[in-house]
Amino acid sequence: SFAYPKTDAEAVKKINISIKGGTTAALVGHSGAGKSTIINLLPRFYDPKEGEIHIDGQNISKVMLSSLRKNISMVSQDIILFDDTVRANIAYAKLDASEEQIKKACDFASASEFIEKLPQAYETLIGENGIKLSGGQKQRISIARAVLKNSPIILLDEATSSLDSESEEKVQNAIIDLTKNKTTLVIAHRLSTIIRADKIFVLNQGKIADTGTHNELLKNSMIYKNLYSKQLSA
Repeated sequence: SFAYPKTDAEAVKKINISIKGGTTAALVGHSGAGKSTIINLLPRFYDPKEGEIHIDGQNISKVMLSSLRKNISMVSQDIILFDDTVRANIAYAKLDASEEQIKKACDFASASEFIEKLPQAYETLIGENGIKLSGGQKQRISIARAVLKNSPIILLDEATSSLDSESEEKVQNAIIDLTKNKTTLVIAHRLSTIIRADKIFVLNQGKIADTGTHNELLKNSMIYKNLYSKQLSA
């Protein structure tokens, strides 16, 4: 269970979930259902009010924060970029990365193509928070960074809704490549991600309302069915 500071209302209430290593689990639910809260508890941006979180049998509150975060990559809506070169922004994930590793990560993230067209390619300064880049370009730099980090756990707040369809497709394909064989927890906004997930948790008002695969939930979960229908008609 967890409540944000200065509030009494619990954002997540007595949830108990288990995710198998190397699989993709999706969190779906209406806005305010508790999806982002769960994602934020894993790198310990907050600690649970009650209960524990374990990774590979270890209580995450008992391991070093640096060790925990080294094993987690986060690709989210709010991408933090620095007023520095493209190269420095990507290499932030692995400061001793070679030129070849950086370029490989960019190929993997479908980012090389636009980077090479920038005025100074990898040496181009991107401005504060990447102001000189489009939304899709920022997302792909964020994915390249996660690829370079090569951590076993990926947290994905899959924010592709503000991108044009061409960028969206490229970011989506890069995400599919990034999450192969990784333990992935995704806040799913897109049908393709939801359908592909090995396990889907349906959240409602901070509680787990239903769990299952896409097909199971379509049959058994009214909340899921409604969310899915809304997406189809959007």
